[in-house]
Amino acid sequence: MNDHELAAHLATEAGALLLDVRAELAEASAEERKAAGDKRSHDFLMAALNAERPQDAVLSEEGVDDPVRLVAQRVWIVDPLDGTREFSELGRSDWAVHVALWERNGGSGELIAGAVALPAQGVTLATPTVAAPPAAPEVPRIVVSRTRPPAVALEVRDALHGVLVEMGSAGAKVASVVQGLSDAYVHSGGQYEWDSAAPVAVARAAGLFTSRIDGSALTYNQRDSKLPDLIVCRPELADAVLAVTAR
Repeated sequence: MNDHELAAHLATEAGALLLDVRAELAEASAEERKAAGDKRSHDFLMAALNAERPQDAVLSEEGVDDPVRLVAQRVWIVDPLDGTREFSELGRSDWAVHVALWERNGGSGELIAGAVALPAQGVTLATPTVAAPPAAPEVPRIVVSRTRPPAVALEVRDALHGVLVEMGSAGAKVASVVQGLSDAYVHSGGQYEWDSAAPVAVARAAGLFTSRIDGSALTYNQRDSKLPDLIVCRPELADAVLAVTAR
């Protein structure tokens, strides 16, 4: 498999594993489901990457951060279970698995492959080719967390005279823009590289605009893995969104 195929395969297989965990622990507590899902998906992805790409480094939300990644040529950036809360709530489908590949091509490097699996929806979005979303509605839809929408997203909603769409995980939110279920995702605070690497790779493949909220580039495999803010939106909305977020 090439890198794109491997990313899609691993995200999909980890998602299938997580569906099995959900079924197995349907009568367990939410905390037990969260812990089992995180661990089993992480263990699967680490073993599979070690077997398929043994020379590459890995940065995983659930793993110890190995500084070797800072000098590695290629680094897989994975979130074994994005949206543990939604995963733990039986019946919810807004959670994901992220698998992305970063390569050091001079400068700050770049994302070269990525996949976002939405296991409960039976969908995997993967590079290199992702369909662009269908035509936008007249009223822009701003996708936000169902529990803690950031103030900047509310400001964008007001400036664009839009409406809010509430959803769980970061991967599911970005996927919703790719799928045409929303039009912009604006986030500020509390994210890391694994939260956005694969979703951003997929969004770029679909022709969407991506940046930090000040308009600067999203960069990955940095010493500090915190990457607290981002914009993913339809390209025709980028200037209007940045007029609010970058001021």
